[in-house]
Amino acid sequence: MKRYSLRVFAAAGFLLLSAVVLAFQSGRSYHLLKKISLGAAEGGGEYFDYLTFDAATRRVYLSHGTEVEVLDADSGSVVGKIAGLKRDHGVALVPELGRGFITDGDAGQVVIFDLKTLKTIGQVKADADADSILYDAVSKRIFVFNGDPNSCTVIDPAKGTVVATLPLGGAPEQAVADGKGMIYDNLQDKNEVIAIDSRTLKITARWPVAPAGQPVSIAMDREHRRLFIAGRNPQLLVVMDADNGKLIGQSFPIGSRVDANVFDPATGLVASSTGEGAIHIFHEDSPNKLSVVEVVKTEFGAKTMALDPKTHNLLVDTADFDPPAAATPAQKRPPQPRPKPGTFHLLIYGR
Repeated sequence: MKRYSLRVFAAAGFLLLSAVVLAFQSGRSYHLLKKISLGAAEGGGEYFDYLTFDAATRRVYLSHGTEVEVLDADSGSVVGKIAGLKRDHGVALVPELGRGFITDGDAGQVVIFDLKTLKTIGQVKADADADSILYDAVSKRIFVFNGDPNSCTVIDPAKGTVVATLPLGGAPEQAVADGKGMIYDNLQDKNEVIAIDSRTLKITARWPVAPAGQPVSIAMDREHRRLFIAGRNPQLLVVMDADNGKLIGQSFPIGSRVDANVFDPATGLVASSTGEGAIHIFHEDSPNKLSVVEVVKTEFGAKTMALDPKTHNLLVDTADFDPPAAATPAQKRPPQPRPKPGTFHLLIYGR
């Protein structure tokens, strides 16, 4: 076999990556590939939150009120459900233990299920409004962010026990881990991002996100140590250095009710999904420069999102909505459109 130097392989790899990025930059716009109707959740009603994509098993976990629906990412068929919940929000997976963890906000707990059978195998008490959840592979701990109590419940996934409860000093939202032992979480009412050491369980930094405000969604470019943070008031996306909290480059306007960000390291694309019915897509031209790619029209309410790292498709879910009821003088806020029971569906967008 002919021998090639490492430089040749490195150059070939760089050219391949460049070709992938170029194809996505010059290719067609994102458009709807498939709509998958899923019907009503057990107990009725219509509430939906985080999506979780398991690249290893090609499964998608959809938070849907009183249950989590599990789909085959390639066929779109329903694999099974985890039911019996009160109001679920997020899902974290721990493949080495064969376990999954679901935040049940109304029950103030985390439900543990078997990844193969999808059967519930335990519960762990968290706190009221248990919401965002992630597994940190470095510390081998589950982190649960409780909205109203302004706290984080840390769980040992092997033992199914609480390790600690951390006061955060603000209302947490979506969080992300850097794969090196740091976790970053938005505090929406404080207009800041906090950095948590996952091993010592200490908050090591608090960084303002201005000119963005009410930060809700976050994603990370782990290689270049960049955080992509989107806020609801003002409605902006900003880029932050994960090591010192400094904002980099300009901020970008986005739509209302943003709720999720994703970053695709293979293409350099950053996406923010908003409840008004749009996905804002950007490209990381360099670690210090972001540029606008396109705004993809989706559907009203499609504010949470997941990335398929194999196909680079974007997945959002929503429902059909009735018009808002007539306002009354006693109401402090204008009535909002209400989702129609039984109309929950998944939308898949690709190029």
